[in-house]
This record gives sequence, structure tokens and C-alpha cells, in this order.
Amino acid sequence: MSVDLSIKFAGIKFENPFTLAASPCTDNAQMVARAFDAGWAAAVLKTTSVEEEVVELVYPMMAGLDFDDKKVIGLQNIDLISERHIDQVEKDVRELKKAYPKKVVGASIMGQKKEHWQSLVRRLEAAGVDFIECSFSCPHGMPERGMGSTIGQNAELTERTARWVKEAARRTPVSIKVTPLVPDLPHIAHAVQKSGADAITAINTVKCLIGVDIDNFVPYPTVNGKSSYGGYSGAAIKPISLRCVAEIAKAVDMPISATGGITTWRDAVEFLLCGARNLQVCTAVMKHGFRIIEDLTDGLSVYLEDKGMSSVEELVGLALPNIVEHSHLSREYKPVSKINLETCVKCDVCYIACQDGGHQAITLDEKRLPHVDEEKCVGCSMCASVCPVWECIQMVPR
Repeated sequence: MSVDLSIKFAGIKFENPFTLAASPCTDNAQMVARAFDAGWAAAVLKTTSVEEEVVELVYPMMAGLDFDDKKVIGLQNIDLISERHIDQVEKDVRELKKAYPKKVVGASIMGQKKEHWQSLVRRLEAAGVDFIECSFSCPHGMPERGMGSTIGQNAELTERTARWVKEAARRTPVSIKVTPLVPDLPHIAHAVQKSGADAITAINTVKCLIGVDIDNFVPYPTVNGKSSYGGYSGAAIKPISLRCVAEIAKAVDMPISATGGITTWRDAVEFLLCGARNLQVCTAVMKHGFRIIEDLTDGLSVYLEDKGMSSVEELVGLALPNIVEHSHLSREYKPVSKINLETCVKCDVCYIACQDGGHQAITLDEKRLPHVDEEKCVGCSMCASVCPVWECIQMVPR
């Protein structure tokens, strides 16, 4: 079966759904060109500003969260927008569109006032950019200037600023990048829709403090004995971004570009199923390089073939009807834990989890094999969650 990985987002055709997010990975045309050569369909150039905007970076600016011998499952950055202002970015756009006319070149912008936003839009449009992404969502380093998440946390500011951008954009689609740092994200999504914007990008990084050096009491990343709150990204935030994408998709009828925790082709499928039409990647590229595009596209293609589907379009939103309010979940369904003793490695993890965090339904026999007392098991699924062997423990109907 021939599989079509192309998909339309905000009226633009992408050869596949994978896009490099605005980040250090897209801070100059040379890097983006290498990514395009590797197979990426699109890139959003790192967030730029007008020439008079002062951007002062500090170093080091990144710190990773390691867990269970895995490096950088999460990444905190105290990076700011690009030091390269609009005069340099518009040159990048022209260069990339000339060399790669079939690739999609996006650009991210941030401004302090109406004149800045609209000037950035006009200059990028004149340079030939394919779409514009507006950062209303940076959680650090810019909100104190009235930029970033200061806008995205307020529905009125979101609608007003997005409307400014759309007023200036004569032909170029506009996507508004939202923050998860709000109590009611659908409310913000409705504000974006009312503004006339063409799409939503969800989400930006999550404000965090990744850790503290317990010897000298300074948080990471340490900048000459001090640190600051930063933006959290990587695989660790996938559950947050997946929830945000689903909430937006159920709230408004707008194309969504998902970003935040996409690392594998399986992640990509999940975001598509929850309503995304475009998939942005950053931290995984910074860790593994542009080459991961081969794993992403190959994995997605094989998955579609296995499902008997011929295009990515068929996946979009299929999971949304299965996401309901807690009150609508069945109280009649009663699962029970079933353990495959042939694949059990006798690690005792399920036993410990059930004894100290569950309902004491699992016991060990003289050979250290676990057995489930179905009278005590309520089907909480903690044992299946902690088991290190794939599908050794499954939750089945009674």
C-alpha cells in the first residue's frame, strides 16, 4: 500500500507533518538547510524581534533532568529569543525559499507593541515566508517586558494582539503559540479564534525550576552563582502538551500545530489522534540530531500501513470522541489484573506496588511468582504500570 505522509495545515501543504520548532535548531539558514536535506518538511525560524529590541543571553542556559539512568528526559532552558533580529531573519527566509521552494519556511515573532508586531509581519511577508507564528507564551525572560506569557495568560490581550498581526498579514497564515500556564486553555483558544488567526500552536515550554545543587545551594543552570526559572521541554512534558492539544481540538475548529514532548513516531501518532495536523520537534533534535526525521517518517509510514490507512489525514482527531468528562466514565466496567507467568522475570515490582500502594491483591509463591487474588483486586492498574516486561501484566474484564 502506498502511504501519503503529506498533510495540509493552515492551507499550506507539508510533505510530511514534521516541523522543526522555533529553537536553537533553527537559528540560521545553514542549520535549517541541513535539516531540509535530511528530510524535514518545514522549520519555524527562531523567534525574532525588531532591531531596537535588546536581547542579552546568559550562559550556561540549559540543564537536563536525568532519571533512571536516562539522560535528559526533560530540559530546562533560560534562553531568550534570537539575538538575530528581523534584518537577518528576512535574509534567511529569502535564502531558504530560493534554495528549497517546496519546503515550508515559517518564522516566529515577538513584539512589545502594535507597531513592532505589524512591522515584523510585513517584512517577513515581503521576504516570502510561508507562515508566521506569534509567541504569546515564553514563560521566562520576556514577561517582565510585557511580552511572552504575559499576553498568552490573558484572553483579552491574546485576542487584541493576534488581531494586530492578522491586520498586517495580507496573504500569510498566522498561528498563535499558546502557553499551558492558564487555568482554562479553551478560553484562550476561543480568543485566538475570535481574533481571526488561522491556527494555534500548542504548547510553549512549561515554567519550571529543574533542580538545585545540594552542595552549594544554587539552582541549575548555574550562572556565576545564581540561576532563574526557565522553560521545561522534552519527553517529560508530553502528557501536558497532549492534554492541551486535545482540549483545544475539542473547543475550537482550528488547525493545531502540536509541540512539546514529541520524541518518537508513536508520540507523533498520539498527537495526530488528539487533533493535531502539524508536529513540531525541538528537544529530541537537540539530543539526537536532525537524523531522527528518518525514524519519525519511517515509523509513521509503517504504522499507517499496518492500520490499513493510506494517508496521515485519516488519523487526525480519531481519539477525541473517546475523551470524556470523568462523570461520563463507566462505573460498571470492572477489570482485573492478569499476569503472564511465562514472561514474568520475578522482579517483585508488581508485588511491592500492590502491597504498599494498592490493595494487597498480589502475593508471591515459593518460587517468587506473583499471583492475583481477584477478590481483592479492584483493577487499579498500578501493577501493569510498573511492570518492566511488555504486556506481562494486562488489565482484562472479569
